[in-house]
Amino acid sequence: MGQNITLTAADGFELGAYQADPEGTPRGGLVIIQEIFGVNMHIRDVCDKYAAKGFRVVAPALFDRIESGIDYEYTPELQAQGAEMRGQLDPSQPVMDVKAAVDYLKGIEDKVGVVGYCWGGTLAWAAAQKMDVLASVCYYGGAIHDMLDSPATCPVMMHFGEADAMIPMENVDLIRVAFPDIPIFTYADAGHGFNCNVRASYNEAGAKLAQDRTDGFLDEHFG
Repeated sequence: MGQNITLTAADGFELGAYQADPEGTPRGGLVIIQEIFGVNMHIRDVCDKYAAKGFRVVAPALFDRIESGIDYEYTPELQAQGAEMRGQLDPSQPVMDVKAAVDYLKGIEDKVGVVGYCWGGTLAWAAAQKMDVLASVCYYGGAIHDMLDSPATCPVMMHFGEADAMIPMENVDLIRVAFPDIPIFTYADAGHGFNCNVRASYNEAGAKLAQDRTDGFLDEHFG
């Protein structure tokens, strides 16, 4: 269903991306923002599923500034490598690269939103703060609680696992206090990465409920 494309960021850097198109006229565009494992099999599958729901979907390859073609499996060793690569990037660079995907889709579609997971969940919040997007969904973004200095410019929904060892509930509470109007859902017995069906932390019930809520949220804003 998908194809590889090239995006151009504001600083002129060219990065790869995975694009999945729906059958028929798209409802709008959706940027899917990766975890620290790259635009891997799972992220491509997420793109394909949203395309099947009628969206034109793009997932920018945020590690291309360091090494192209990163497609990691979910192992502790590769997780550590992904975290190390993320640390090599200037924080402004992945934001620029997400915006490159947003801008690309805005050149094709009238409505564009973002959905991000883990690192991508944090970047989906940054997109909601800094970019002209219709809606944003943030799954277990670990640094959101440190980015509460400015509000979102679009509707936002957030999902967190109550058993997430990387994101304590007190951090989620900081977000709730700062932005009480944002719907923030937590899931019992769900850990970090609970949405990913190829991770050991996959929580089927939590993932399904979060997806149903996300679908309803996107339906509300995209029609």
